[in-house]
Amino acid sequence: MSNEEKKMMEKWLSETFDYERPKRGELREGTILQIDDAHMLIDVGLKTDGLVPRSDLAQLDEETLSELQPGQVVETRVITPTDREGELILSLYQAQQEENWQQAQALLDRGKIWEGEVIGANRGGLLVKFEHLQGFVPKSHLWQRKQNQNDFSSVRQAYLGRTVPLNVIEVDRNQNRLVFSERLARKQLRAQKRKQLLNKLEEGQVVSGVVTKLVKFGAFVDLGGADGLIHISELAWQHIQHPGEILQVGDEVEVYVLRLDHNRQHIKLSRKRLQPSPWDTVDERYAVGQQVSGTVTGLVNFGAFVRLEDGLEGLVHISELSDPPPTAPQDIVRPGGELTLRILKIDGARQRMGLSLKAVSLQESDEEVDEQPHQETGEAEQESTETDPTDPLLQNDGFWFSLLEDEEKETLPGETR
Repeated sequence: MSNEEKKMMEKWLSETFDYERPKRGELREGTILQIDDAHMLIDVGLKTDGLVPRSDLAQLDEETLSELQPGQVVETRVITPTDREGELILSLYQAQQEENWQQAQALLDRGKIWEGEVIGANRGGLLVKFEHLQGFVPKSHLWQRKQNQNDFSSVRQAYLGRTVPLNVIEVDRNQNRLVFSERLARKQLRAQKRKQLLNKLEEGQVVSGVVTKLVKFGAFVDLGGADGLIHISELAWQHIQHPGEILQVGDEVEVYVLRLDHNRQHIKLSRKRLQPSPWDTVDERYAVGQQVSGTVTGLVNFGAFVRLEDGLEGLVHISELSDPPPTAPQDIVRPGGELTLRILKIDGARQRMGLSLKAVSLQESDEEVDEQPHQETGEAEQESTETDPTDPLLQNDGFWFSLLEDEEKETLPGETR
């Protein structure tokens, strides 16, 4: 048949049967007609049946290949509309790859997590199998990268054969690039678990967890897929410099749910709230007017904090440091210094105690005057040296002590009182 006759025949077929010529790269659904050692014959609804070469079938995995049977409907991709022999050449493998590219793009668009098996590695990262495609996870997007920055070989061995959660971060069919991130997927999973945990927890609840990390401002505790923070001030009633003094990574601890922040998805915990507080029995061990000894633990612009015992601190207001009051507390006292003080006020319910340094100095001055040689000592004079509950000094609970009664404020990392 001459070329002219072929053109006439194609025109007649197109006009008579509304025939549409196949295009290279298009996907067509067809029915398997025959399978032999040389090829597969598929009816794709065109004037001629399509051939799938044996070389294309060899790229399919054994499980897929064993399931192919005559009469089965499959997806194919047009490789050559018409070869030298006039045959229509199709590909099952490329059709499956095209479907996988579409699946990868859908995962990228929706931000969904996919779990894949690590099948290999190179110097830049890990290789994962995505159906009939091969994906890549860069080293910078691995979850374990920070613990093993200088030894990627150990990371590679730890990952091989494992199934890990991944996010698609790049789909480029032209460059045959499919890139994943484990780090983003892990963060997404933890955010989901944190949200679920926040909805499940209640403030005031007691739960168990495992210490996962210690930092200078507190300890992180895994409560079952999401971490909560025990601030260093909530670890114990006694003063500590670092959480490592009382906790270690891996310790199982019971914690009190102190506060839940659903907007920022923060879980704030306390360990000391489950331990006896020295403030519960403060009235049994201390009294107003009593002389006590303590250690300066911190200075603020309005006074000095002094620890009387572990977990029990009081405030010496700047007006109670000396007479006249100093310009700044550090003019009189220093952190770590030992002081002898008088108790001005005790409020066990609010965990507040007011102390005075100048009251001790005034009392010592009075005693020096009273101890002159010509003065007789009698019972009446001894009574006059005892604490007078009506002493205005003991009633000094005005402005400075109100500073202690502010609402509880959260201490941020790096802040000092």
